[in-house]
This record gives sequence, C-alpha cells and structure tokens, in this order.
Amino acid sequence: MLLFFILGLLVHFVFFGSIFDIYFTSPLVHGMTPQLTPLPPPAKRLVLFVADGLRADTLYELDENGNTRAPFIRNIIMHEGSWGISHTRVPTESRPGHVALIAGFYEDVSAVAKGWKENPVGFDSLINESRYTWSWGSPDILTMFAKGASGDHVYAYSYDADNEDFGAQDVTKLDTWVFDNMKEFFHAARNNQSLFSKLNEEKIVFFLHLLGIDTNGHAHRPTSREYKDNIKVVDEGMKEIVSMLEDFYGNDGKTAFIFTSDHGMTDWGFHGAGHPSETLTPFVTWGAGIKYPQRVSAQKFDDAFLKEWKLENWKRQDIHQADIAPLMASLIGVPFPLNSVGILPVDYLNNTDLFKAESMFTNAVQILEQFKVKMTQKKEAILPFFFTPFKLLSESKQLNILRKARSYIKQRKYDEAVSLCKELIQLALKGLSYYHTYDRFFLGINVVLGFVGWTSYASLLIIRSHSSFTRGVSKEVKKPSHLLSCSFIAVGVLVAFFLLIQDCPWTYYIYCLLPVPIWYAVLREFQVIQDFVISLLTFPPSQLAGYLFIFTLGIEVLVLSFFYRYMLTAGLIAFACWPFITQLWIRAKSISLSWIFFSLLLAVFPLMPVVGRKPDIFLVIGAGSLVLLLSLCVLTSLIKRKDRFINEELLLHLFQMLSIALSMYVVYSTHHSLLKKQGLPFLNQIISWIILASSFVLPLLSPTSLFERLFSILLSWMSAYLLLSTGYEALFPLVLSCLMFVWIQMEQETLQQSGVSYRQKSQGYLCCHKSIHEFDHKVTSLQFTCNLDITQFRHLYLDDIRRAFFLVFFLVTAFFGTGNIASVNSFDLASVYCFLTVFSPYMMGALMMWKILIPFVLVMCAFEAVQLTTQLSSKSLFLMVLIISDIMALHFFFLVKDYGSWLEIGTSISHYVIVMSMTIVLMLLNGLAHLLTTKKLELYGKSKSHLI
Repeated sequence: MLLFFILGLLVHFVFFGSIFDIYFTSPLVHGMTPQLTPLPPPAKRLVLFVADGLRADTLYELDENGNTRAPFIRNIIMHEGSWGISHTRVPTESRPGHVALIAGFYEDVSAVAKGWKENPVGFDSLINESRYTWSWGSPDILTMFAKGASGDHVYAYSYDADNEDFGAQDVTKLDTWVFDNMKEFFHAARNNQSLFSKLNEEKIVFFLHLLGIDTNGHAHRPTSREYKDNIKVVDEGMKEIVSMLEDFYGNDGKTAFIFTSDHGMTDWGFHGAGHPSETLTPFVTWGAGIKYPQRVSAQKFDDAFLKEWKLENWKRQDIHQADIAPLMASLIGVPFPLNSVGILPVDYLNNTDLFKAESMFTNAVQILEQFKVKMTQKKEAILPFFFTPFKLLSESKQLNILRKARSYIKQRKYDEAVSLCKELIQLALKGLSYYHTYDRFFLGINVVLGFVGWTSYASLLIIRSHSSFTRGVSKEVKKPSHLLSCSFIAVGVLVAFFLLIQDCPWTYYIYCLLPVPIWYAVLREFQVIQDFVISLLTFPPSQLAGYLFIFTLGIEVLVLSFFYRYMLTAGLIAFACWPFITQLWIRAKSISLSWIFFSLLLAVFPLMPVVGRKPDIFLVIGAGSLVLLLSLCVLTSLIKRKDRFINEELLLHLFQMLSIALSMYVVYSTHHSLLKKQGLPFLNQIISWIILASSFVLPLLSPTSLFERLFSILLSWMSAYLLLSTGYEALFPLVLSCLMFVWIQMEQETLQQSGVSYRQKSQGYLCCHKSIHEFDHKVTSLQFTCNLDITQFRHLYLDDIRRAFFLVFFLVTAFFGTGNIASVNSFDLASVYCFLTVFSPYMMGALMMWKILIPFVLVMCAFEAVQLTTQLSSKSLFLMVLIISDIMALHFFFLVKDYGSWLEIGTSISHYVIVMSMTIVLMLLNGLAHLLTTKKLELYGKSKSHLI
C-alpha cells in the first residue's frame, strides 16, 4: 500500500506540474536587436512616481465635502498634463505591476513559484536602457531592477525591510522617507561636481516607489481615514519634489513626469485578483513631450466615473499598464525595452506627427523582432513536416507592411503610417501568443491520457481487491502476454525517439511517456474489466442509469461549488434529508436530529460574505467562549463516565482550555493595540507562536479513545484557529467538527442497519471486548489504539461510494466554506496580525495557508474514525476519494482557458491548481491525520505508536 501511494503521489505531482508547462511557461525570448527612434527626444530626464496600492477612484474622487484629496494632482489634470486610467492585469501584485510598468511586459506567471521575488528568466527594462537611474523606496522593488541591470549605472536607496510594519503607528513615514532622502540627495549634489555632472546628463530616470498607501490599505482598508490621509501626504510630497527639480534644473522644460500605481486594492484591503478595484489604477503625466489638458464636451466611456469624479470636461485617455514603458522610452529617447509588448500611446505625446509616426514604427519593429525570434526557435525545434507557421503574418506580409509604413512616412501620411504600425503590432502579438502556446494541445492530450489511465487503474484496483464483482475470478494477476509487453515497449521507444529528434525539454518526456506504463497496467487487468462489464450487465438498466445520474450530479455539484459557494449550501441541505431517505430517522432519532441541525447550521456559512470583508472581533471571542463552554460540558461528562480520571488527562484538558482562553485574550488585546497604533505586543506574539507550536503536540498526549482524541484535536487546533480569525469564520471549525462527530455516529448506525456485522477481530479491533449483541452502539467506546487484522476487512458496497463522496464534499466545504480561495484577494492579512505585522510574504502566506488547512485536517481525522467504525480498508475508501478528486481535476483541466478576461483565465487555472493541490495534500494530510489519531506520547516514559 505504501508503494502504491508513493507512486500515486509522484503521478499527481506530474499532473500538477503539467499545468506550469502548458500554461505557465515563460513568454520571454532573447536575441533581439535594440530599437531606437531616430529623432531627438523631447525630454532629458524622466521622474516616475509609483504609489503602491493606490486605487484610481480613491485618488480622483472628491471627499464628502466636495474637496479633492490630491490638490496638486488635480491641478495637473486641469492645467498642465494628461490623465486616464491604467488597466492592469492579473496577478495584481507589486512585483508583476512594476515589471509591466518599467519593462513593458506582463510578468512571467511561473515567477509565482519564487514568490514574485525574481523572474526565472532575465529581462530588459527602461532602467537598464537608461544612462543613469536613481531610485528610492522599498527594498523588495528596487533591488530587482538594480540586480537585472547591466553595468553600474543604477543606484538604489531603500529603507530597512523591518519598516514595512502593518502595525506601526504611522506608516506614511515610508513615503516621507523617500521624499526626504531625495531632497537630501539633490542638496548634496550641489556640492559634488561628479554627481552634479551625472544629474545633468540626458536619458536619466528618477524612480520613487511609495509604499505607504499600500501598507495603510492592508492595515486599515482603503476606505479608512489613514489610507486617504496618506494620499494627501503623497500629493504634498510630490509637489515639493517637482518644485525642487524645477529649481535644480532651472525650469529648462526638459523633465517629464509620470504618476501611477502598480495595482489597486479591494475594499477589504487585499489584492492579487482581477476585481476592478484592483485593476483600475490612476495615470497622470505632464512635462516635456506630454500634451496639455484638452477640454471636451463629451467622452465615450461606459462607466460613470467621469461624472462621479467631476472630470467629464477633461479628456480621459485610458491605457494598458504595459503601454507606459514604451511611452517613457519615447520621452527620453532610449531603446524600447527588448521584451516589451506595450503599444506606444501616441495620443499622449505633444510632438510632431513625424515623431509620432517614427516612434510607432520603432515600436512595431521592436515587437516584430520578438515574433521573429520566437518563430525561429519553434521552427528549429520541430521537424519541418510537423511545423505549422502563423499564417496571418508570413515573411512576405511583414516586409510589405514595413515597406508600406515607411512609404507613408516619406509621403507624410503620418496617420496612415501609425494605423498600419498598430495593425502590424496586433498581428505580431497574436503570433507571439500562437508560438508560445504551440505545444499546448499536444501536451494536453498526453496529460488527459495519463489522467484517464490513472483513474481507470485505481478503479480496477478497487474492483479487483476490494469488491465482490470479481468473486468468481482468480485474484492472482495472470501473466501478461508477450505481445502486449512488446507492444507497449515499442510505443515507448517510438515516443522517446520522436521527442529526441525534436529536441524537446525533459519534462515533455515525462508527460508523454507516463501514459504508456499506466495504460499497460490497465490492459493487464483485462480479465477484471471483462468480469466487471458482465456484472454491470446484470443490473437493471434503469437502476444503473439512476446510479450514474446521481454520481454525475454529485460531481457537478462539487465542480460548481468552486464557482458558486451557495452550491455547498444546496448540498448540505440535501445532506440534511439523508436520515429520511434511509430510515435512520426511525432507528436513531436523536442522532438524526443532530445531523439535520448541524448540516443546516453549516449550510449558513457559504452564504456569508467572504472572510475578512467584515471583520468582527467579538464573533471570535464568542466562538472561543462556546468552545470553553463545550469543554466544560465534556470534562464534566468524562469525570462522571470514568471510574478513575487520570491526573495527566485532567491537566491536559485544563491546559487546552487555558490555551483557548489565552487565544481569546491575545486576539482581543492585539486588536485594540493595533487600533491604538501601538503595534503588536511582544508578549502576545510569543504566546501566539507557543499556542501554534503546542497545537501539534498536545493531542498526542491525550487518551486514544475515539471521542477523547478527536475532541483533544479540536481544542488544540481551535486555539490556533482563533488566533488566525477576524470574524465569523472562528465558528466554522466548531460547527464542522460537531457535524463530523455526528457523521461518525451516523455511519455506524447506517452500517448496522444494512446488516453488516460488527465482527470481533482477533487483535481486539473494537477494544471493548463485547459481542455484537451487547454492543451499546456508542462511538465513545471505540479506540484508535489497536492493530488490525487486515484479512478481516469487508468488501466494498455501493454505499461506500456515498461515504467517499461525503468526504470529498466535506473537504471542499472546509476549503470554500468561509471564502473563495480560488481568488487571491479572498485572503486577509489581518488574519496573521497576532503572529507578525512586519511584511513577510512567505511567513504570512504559510500562516494563512495553515488557517485553510485546519478545517481540512479536522475532516481527515473524522475520516480516520469513519474507517474505524465501518470496518473498511483505509486503502479502498481512500482510493475512491482519489478517484472522485481526479475526476474533478480532469473536469477543471478541460475548463482551463486562455481566452476571455484575465480574471476568467486566472480563475480557471487556479481552480485546476487548487483541486490538484487538494488531491496531493489529501495524501499527505491522510498521514498527518493518522499520526494525530493513533500516536500516543507519554509524559513519563517511552512513546508508543499505535496503528489502525
């Protein structure tokens, strides 16, 4: 069994990794020639202000008194420059946003594996192309461009990373630090001839990264006074910097200014997904080479923003975020970044028509160069008779368009030349996408073959070893025919040779060769397949169709729950009706009432707002109080039920109750400390980490009777969950655990009702040494402590498929019950403030992921108990769960799309990643749940390990 699960884990890692080769490969190519506009630029220098996390609406709108929050920016829009909205793409994170702004391309999605800290592939940027660049701001952003630049012409000045503290009293200091240090820098330059000389060169860039707004948004929400006041601080700081620069350069009119943001932020203070509040960012530019404000009577925009912002009379020009890089390159006369896919927004330029046409022509040639390199790379890696070129942009068409555009420029038909260059750019971008996704269908077919083969093999394994379908067939696998083995070896050799002559990456060998041994294993079981088909034919067609319909409906409900959380509510309501369908209502009325109550109570959670959007610390305190009350009741019951209550057990129970009380205190005091802007108390931080660490150990000290061990796990992990909660979700594990305990009892009753005997095992399976007639039907008498005689496991029945489905449904409910984690913006950084407030993406991400996994582990522990009460092999039941999960994963694999909005594309990919991660994590957490339920540590003496 261990070997099988290791093999299954490896197979699923391959399936999981395939999505990165199919959808997440790097789009970047190298070997292009730099392209420079052959005319003098309008500006000698560029100043780029990036207000991290600033939403467009919050900047442009008027406050409740009808006044602007940014009078300097408002004055620029009305009297000096041009403005609009910059449309960003998913993922709306700082690193990808700045790459789009400064390098002109949308971040390689595979960089998520490195936490957006660096790109797996090197790239060119405006900063690299500049003569000199000076930058001030966050170390996370500045260092990535300084690191990637060639030479030593990039200078970065950043504060210490520990200053990025969400619990700090005043985080606007992150922005005032930037302004103050830039002022000091220019003041020192007047007395430094070498530096003064560099500052008066051409093609120089000043980059100011302003992180205060983003930090205040995470800490206090974008609707808070702190966030809005920070905008005023930035506006005033920019005004002073612009005035200082104009004074330093003697108002020479050769400075271009750009103010924008890398991404926005949701109302609940997060970003990363594709909500309009995250993707709509401000864009304001003025100075050398930029058009002055244009008064208009009407504008063609579908939204109502212009009237809300009182800017309907000033022309708004929206752009894509990647278009900013070619605009900046054109303004200061440096080559367009080699990897840029941005299209120069010529309507922003205040220059001659010739300059606009030449700049647009340069932009087209620069993107066309990428297309040519990509095509050449793909053509050289594929056999000539297999290669299918991009037909919309042949070599002859490229030359014709370039010649025609150049002819238009010579004839001074500048508008026609610009239009033709835009057409060429669109074709080149489509061609880049075509060659980038060239192998997608081929790889997808192989992954699907592997998926179907693996699911078929797992199903056959269940049928052969754990069911009665093949009762009349020998359980021994017959030796496969020599012809079958030779055929699959030949297929494998041909596939490997085909990949070898095409110089394919090593990962292609895995995806293409993996289905070969899997399908060989499937066809080896031909006798089992034949016997299973014969058995199915004995079923009445209507009954078989009914089972198939119910199974399909269940899978579809699970799939739809990834898109619509209320489907979980519908499923739980259906679960509440289960006792009436199976006659359990008559046999076990009290247990059935509990099942109905907790099913309906749990069904409320998916209808609640996503966690973090409406924080309420008193609900967390209330949840902790309920757990303490329940603990007192359980403790009283245990003392009454047990003849002798061991001191260690009592101390453990009291210590776990103390952990719950401490968690409540830490949550309450931390919340109020942060409200007063006094930061995270050090004592609270220490207590939080101790509680988190102890939650792994304390359950192992509890008795291994089923009820006591499960309740100990609940208490320990609830104490950690409370520390990670901000609102109603603190109640979720409690309600879920209550339903899980009732589920265990319901399964016991169901098994007895169906007539499957509770046979006494030679090793003491139930550990209560009673006959079936004397068994009191209470789960409390079961133990996790005894070895099992695996030869006594019963066969699978149709009802066991229902048990496996219940588990998968509860796991999905544990994932999505309090939020849609398929969307990155569902996470709330406030969840981790009891542990740390200084920005640390890996640690914060790990804590938020652990918060998601806690309900998952509680369900898996209940699953261990269900296996115990139903006398079912953990391998067989677990295999059924994997099959259901894999069918869901295959479903989402077909739903992955690379068209439509970026939100739809990102969501479709994240769904597949989540369900595959769930399958892999399920294997790992099954082991963790087994450890938590069966391992017994002794305070005094040696540890003992007990296996089911």
